[in-house]
Amino acid sequence: MTRPFRQKHLLGIEALEPSDIQQILDTGEAFFEVSRRPVRKVPTLRGKTILNVFYEASTRTRTSFELAGKRLSADVVNISSSGSSVTKGETLLDTVKNLQAMRPDVVVLRHQASGAPHFVAARTGISVINAGDGAHEHPTQALLDAFTIRRSKGHIRGLVVAICGDVMHSRVARSNALLLGMLGATVRFAAPRTLTPRGVEVFGTEVYDRLEPALEGADVVMMLRVQTERLGGAMFPTNREYSRIFGLSPRTLRYAKPDAIVMHPGPMNRGVEIDPAVADGTRSVILDQVEAGVAVRMAILYLLAGEAGAHPVAAA
Repeated sequence: MTRPFRQKHLLGIEALEPSDIQQILDTGEAFFEVSRRPVRKVPTLRGKTILNVFYEASTRTRTSFELAGKRLSADVVNISSSGSSVTKGETLLDTVKNLQAMRPDVVVLRHQASGAPHFVAARTGISVINAGDGAHEHPTQALLDAFTIRRSKGHIRGLVVAICGDVMHSRVARSNALLLGMLGATVRFAAPRTLTPRGVEVFGTEVYDRLEPALEGADVVMMLRVQTERLGGAMFPTNREYSRIFGLSPRTLRYAKPDAIVMHPGPMNRGVEIDPAVADGTRSVILDQVEAGVAVRMAILYLLAGEAGAHPVAAA
């Protein structure tokens, strides 16, 4: 039996309490085991409908939400902006209100505008999950990252987590800083000055403009992709120069603790922010993050759309 989840939506980390986060991670553990069974399906959300509405390109997030819904036996419909009435000029609100008329239980929304999921949640009666909104937040990525760290290290409190790269444009960095700090980790941001946002101190993180000191004594190293699609101009000379100064290589990884794990939310720019030898090395948990994504998103869908008090994997 599980206690009812106190949230109607998952829009960002700030709205969550540590107990909410703990409930999601603990529920994710049950679904992680399901994904390793010969038959990777439970009837938990049979009869429920989930709409994945993606206005931005995605591989890992969209696929894992689709798999999560299907492994819970829900009906899952994927909608992209290129294949919808958005191309004919329909507004986001009109799109969602029309979808609401079809009576789905959950809408998973990724949108290029910061605050879009909040806008939709305030104007419809559907449970909304933020799958990434502009450069604002990506809460489910932070939750799966915390899940991966906890499975690898056994705990989160007291760990030093270095988040390095294009912090300015990273919704992953923001969500992780909020969540990991809430769970008792020390979070460090490391970025070139041109890729460090103003007012970053509000996240309660330590801020570095060089990679090596940020990695000193780190338990977790999370590298971020340079988001060229969001850059308004030249933020650094060349990819080669960026890799030399801010890329994670076997040499720079030696500054972290010997048992430090390496993470990346993907997609990776191999040879830019991360050396292939590190990405594919024994300390990398990047593919573990991908596997965790399905389990954690199963947990979130179940907590928002499942029957209150029901066992998450009953009648498997």
